[in-house]
Amino acid sequence: MATGAQALLQTLVGAGVTTCFTNPGTSEMHFVAALDPVPEMHAVLTLLEGVATGAADGYARMTGRPAATLLHLGPGLGNGLANLHNARRAQVPLLNIIGDHATYHVPFDAQLQSDIETVARNVSPHWVRTATSTLTLTRDATDAIAAACGPPPRIATLIVPADVSWGEGAEPVQPLPLAPAPPADGNVIGEIRGVLGAGHRTALLLGGAALHGTALRTAGRIAVATGAKLFAEVFPARIERGTGLPQVERIAYFAEMVAAQLAGFQHLVLVDTSAPVSFFGYPGKKSYLVPDGCRVHQLCHDTDDVAASLAALADAVGAPRQTTPGHPPSGQVPASQQPAGVRPGNGPLTADSVCRTVAALLPHGAIVSDEALTSGSTFAAASAGAPPHDVLTLAGGAIGQGLPVAVGAAIACPDRPVIALEADGSAMYTIQALWTMAHENLDITVVILNNRSYGILNVELQRVQASAAGPRATAQLDLGNPNLDFVSLGTGLGVPSVRSTTTFEFAAQLANALAEPGPHLIEAVIPQVFTGRKLRALPYALRAMESLPAPLAKAVKRRIAP
Repeated sequence: MATGAQALLQTLVGAGVTTCFTNPGTSEMHFVAALDPVPEMHAVLTLLEGVATGAADGYARMTGRPAATLLHLGPGLGNGLANLHNARRAQVPLLNIIGDHATYHVPFDAQLQSDIETVARNVSPHWVRTATSTLTLTRDATDAIAAACGPPPRIATLIVPADVSWGEGAEPVQPLPLAPAPPADGNVIGEIRGVLGAGHRTALLLGGAALHGTALRTAGRIAVATGAKLFAEVFPARIERGTGLPQVERIAYFAEMVAAQLAGFQHLVLVDTSAPVSFFGYPGKKSYLVPDGCRVHQLCHDTDDVAASLAALADAVGAPRQTTPGHPPSGQVPASQQPAGVRPGNGPLTADSVCRTVAALLPHGAIVSDEALTSGSTFAAASAGAPPHDVLTLAGGAIGQGLPVAVGAAIACPDRPVIALEADGSAMYTIQALWTMAHENLDITVVILNNRSYGILNVELQRVQASAAGPRATAQLDLGNPNLDFVSLGTGLGVPSVRSTTTFEFAAQLANALAEPGPHLIEAVIPQVFTGRKLRALPYALRAMESLPAPLAKAVKRRIAP
């Protein structure tokens, strides 16, 4: 017989949950004490719960398996909520383990007492349970793991009172069998085959599991066979990109750009995603972004086997098993990205020269955690022909994800270099992630694009037609006075850090960082593109946060300009 905590850890490891991102407190000490006899569990200490939850998200995006978090009571869960929101929107499997007061202590309403279940349901709406007995704790754990794995993958939250954790008499149990995901219904396959073969302008909008692995390559074969256009949802949890992979154009962030992207399409086929909607509501602008007259078809949902559904559709349309890159049938879309010969940027250090330099030096198999926001707007176009790589984006829109997701990705894939392309404002939400990078000696290169401004909010201030905004309003979006010193911050948290003020400096520093294992930070000081109430560089702002081709950005310039 074992304590509840000991049996819980053995049960987790037996079910393949071998990584736990922790920020423990008193109620979790028996779980912590039980780690030594279970060396198969990799416990990763974080200095903020938001780093733990974001890292678990990044780990799941790259492995498809749940990691656990270990959080302290309701306030600890509260500190991790923003990145749990992102994980829920990314549709990843994730297991929260949250310590609670001993059951007999609850009636005394001690200072840290709170309603954890109510808080948890905001980000874990499908499965929340409080363990009530040491003897049944491990069965609760297997139920939680099964719920997290799905289908569909979800966040499951298991609350463990301290006396349940320290109680004796628990035994580990075997994992529950996981239900297989079914492919799309044959009738749906037939309907969409008819649409694709009717000669209409048709697009496939890919999301979730359709944007990497076999599923993405199958979607490329379907595009070659039918001439369908491939789009990706605006903020994919994970998208494979680069040479040899299908060309996929991300849906834009701005609604006006989406209207231009989807104009003229008669059919839109959704693959593990939903129809595009505006990120926010704006005065006089639409929320639902599918063009009038365009019919929407759902190939598969998150409960389905996405790869099998696409494979069935590929067979139905007679898609070739292999395609020759760059030589599709006449009039059809290219099968794959071709090497673009991107060169490092030159001249003054700007957001664009940073993006082009990162793209030019991107190692084969790199993982890019992209939270550069406005400053990273040109990275997608610059890196289209780079060596194959994965990009993890801000799936839920809550900033502060980029650094923790990079931690999780590096833990998940220790043999792959990770680059965190990070904006200055969002970096400060979870800057504590740098310490975990150093503590674990993770191979992560952090690039902070420091323009001393919440750039995207300067755009949004004008887009909501706040024309009367004056200096007091714009001061709320200014990150200068005092300037953030990321070299000091990174060094203080244990990460070797340098500052670039020229493109030549940045290219040399990035090359050195990528060549040397372990964490590094480069603060790239770039000019603001916004001053006061006026945009100095409107085309730059127009392309913020998506990979629209330059001609399309130009076509909608007048529509989006304030």
